[in-house]
Amino acid sequence: MRIRILGSAAGGRFPQWNCGCGNCVAVRAGTFSGKARTQAQLALSADGSSWFLAGASPDLAFQIESSPALHPRALRDSPIAGVVLGSADLDHVVGLLLLRELQPLRVYASSSILRILREENSMFGMLNRVEPQVVWTVMHSGVAFPLLAADGRDSGLRCEVHYLSGRYPKYVKTKTANLGHEEATAALFFESAGRRVAYVPAVGSLSDSLLAKIDRTDLLLFDGTFWSDDELRRVQGSGETAHQMGHIPVEESLRLLKNIKVGRKMFIHLNNTNPILNEASPEHQAVRQAGWEVAEDNWQVEL
Repeated sequence: MRIRILGSAAGGRFPQWNCGCGNCVAVRAGTFSGKARTQAQLALSADGSSWFLAGASPDLAFQIESSPALHPRALRDSPIAGVVLGSADLDHVVGLLLLRELQPLRVYASSSILRILREENSMFGMLNRVEPQVVWTVMHSGVAFPLLAADGRDSGLRCEVHYLSGRYPKYVKTKTANLGHEEATAALFFESAGRRVAYVPAVGSLSDSLLAKIDRTDLLLFDGTFWSDDELRRVQGSGETAHQMGHIPVEESLRLLKNIKVGRKMFIHLNNTNPILNEASPEHQAVRQAGWEVAEDNWQVEL
């Protein structure tokens, strides 16, 4: 299985367009001991020819151009066969609108996310101007399923979804009770030829069932949004805590996942205020000493 980390930052990328925090100022000035990043985005393939995306970030067009494996191979063509959505957050779905050029795709998501996109947002109608353009497919928790292209071809990848919460984005108008309480965010598990990847970019707590699914995976990409619970409050003087925003802080994750048995483990979905972005910081060093990596754009992993 081939995995490409097309983007590794949280919403707003790094540097964030309207942020003047120490990290953003330093990276713009070229004095930062770290790298700029686009918004979190994965591409996965079993054969290097047919690719599925985990999420669809607002930076997707740039990320595709930066990855030759995703370039068209003919006049009108794309190696991207489909998208798996673990959230309806704008940072994870806006990129779908960049894929509206009549290219057949299959999009997997929970029934509630499909309803939000197809019934509550008229812009996403651009994805179904002709048939078949996008084939929308419901994915159910706890059941592994093959990832199929729009025409039914098997990509060689299998996916399993583990729903985490009912925390829907603030733009959603429908009451949560009418959507499906636990379908708002998900951990995604991908498998091919016996190798497994866990993608968990946003998680507010660790249940025993989630820990059991993460254990023994070959690659874990885990929520690295904030270093500490009060990070935003310390940087900007106000704001919600990490837990209030649905994220486990990295300093807690290092303790909670201390004994997890996985092949490689990386923090991804990094907020621009997170000190682990600075490779010279003690927080970054603590992550590395604990056996974790800090994901970067354009990393490629083969399992």
